[in-house]
Amino acid sequence: MILGMTTFTFVHVLLSLIGILSGLVVLVGLLTANPMNGWTLLFLATTLATCVTGFFFPFHGFTPAVGVGVLSIVILAATIAARYGFDLAGAWRWVYVVGAVVVLYFNSFVLVVQSFLKIPVLHSLAPTGSELPFVVAQGIALIFYVVTGFLAVKGFRPLRIQSDASSADYFKADSQDARRHS
Repeated sequence: MILGMTTFTFVHVLLSLIGILSGLVVLVGLLTANPMNGWTLLFLATTLATCVTGFFFPFHGFTPAVGVGVLSIVILAATIAARYGFDLAGAWRWVYVVGAVVVLYFNSFVLVVQSFLKIPVLHSLAPTGSELPFVVAQGIALIFYVVTGFLAVKGFRPLRIQSDASSADYFKADSQDARRHS
């Protein structure tokens, strides 16, 4: 395995990275009023899987990681309900947008933390996680998600949602939407 990772850790990290990358695609969709149906399904599924698998790592007592995981699952439940249960009707539109951006931020926050813990060159810059490079990296991430989240809440008014179509139809619709919006 890579860098001494167990298979379980590798799968957890892979799910997390897929969640972050697909979440960034969804964020572009939120900013351009494109529902990105297939990407959204991928983002929410992998982000939920990341949260759930995170609870299978050994831990002793309540930790910040456990807190972020619990909060992420609660926010994901509301986000998924807003998107698929309530079809973004009324206030559920902003619940979905805010929820999606917040859980994407949480995943990115954890990515920055883990990067400074596991990547030697970053760890040498911030061995305790309280040094300026770590704080700056987290600050940039926070500002990015606050600004894009605000713009997404303001601008995301999708023309249609296809919550009853198959996931293959979602990906097909995304590529058609992308061509129309280009």
